[in-house]
Amino acid sequence: MKISAIDIGSNSVRLALVSDGKTLYKRIRTTRLGEGLSFSGVMKDGAIERTALAVADFVNCAKAEKADKLYAFATAAVRSAGNSQTFINRVKQLCGVDVDVISGETEAKIGILGALGNNDGGIIDVGGASTEVAVCAGGKTVYSKSVNVGTVRLFDIAARNKQQLLRIIAEKTEEYGEFSAENVNVCAIGGTATRLAAIKHRLLRYTPEVTDGTQFTVGELEKYADALLSTPVEIIRANTICTASAEVIGGGCLLLDEIMKKLKIKSLTVSESDNLEGYIIYKEGAL
Repeated sequence: MKISAIDIGSNSVRLALVSDGKTLYKRIRTTRLGEGLSFSGVMKDGAIERTALAVADFVNCAKAEKADKLYAFATAAVRSAGNSQTFINRVKQLCGVDVDVISGETEAKIGILGALGNNDGGIIDVGGASTEVAVCAGGKTVYSKSVNVGTVRLFDIAARNKQQLLRIIAEKTEEYGEFSAENVNVCAIGGTATRLAAIKHRLLRYTPEVTDGTQFTVGELEKYADALLSTPVEIIRANTICTASAEVIGGGCLLLDEIMKKLKIKSLTVSESDNLEGYIIYKEGAL
């Protein structure tokens, strides 16, 4: 059986095609749905249109692949926006698909399911408008928190100013509390993590078989954040995979680094299996 899932995030729309438990491929389109949301509380008309069109394109891809089932789910931008129904209606109008707007808790749950399956460990999912952290031990979720901070929100408020970014990140990461994940095997999932892995491997094309399993230490991420925030956007765009996310990747890297420090995480592993696979498990019971 072929199953497709579409993740409608605050920065990107992603598609996964899974057949008989194996992920055949993933595709990504950066549409910046959450652009300006921090100030206005609503999604911009242009962001709604380009994101809905991206979803419709991915629906057509799934149909061309003869997918037996198709799921589409949306995260922080849609669930927090005052005009979420406008976006949902536009997607329905364009391609006939109903969008499932999931909670932050569900977003963390499907991240764990996708990256860890039934294994113990933790996940950090830095998104465009929210960041989820969850830890599973003894087969149970012992910690789960979604905070409204992400790459697009950070860029909207502080652009690429490191000191302003650090101030906002410090304020928001207090919401994670005093939980320690020092001895937890932590995976980083989502577009920010995989883009950073691609940068580490100097990839100019998304190659998940290379980025999957990439490891970062907290000190290493700090150096990447400094380099990305001090490099002109045009150079990042020309020399990395971040052609459409050059403005936000530095802030995302800094956020990931500061979360690691906050939760006493010394290193993490990038996982290409993430909430796309997790959502299918959530809906189907297994891949």
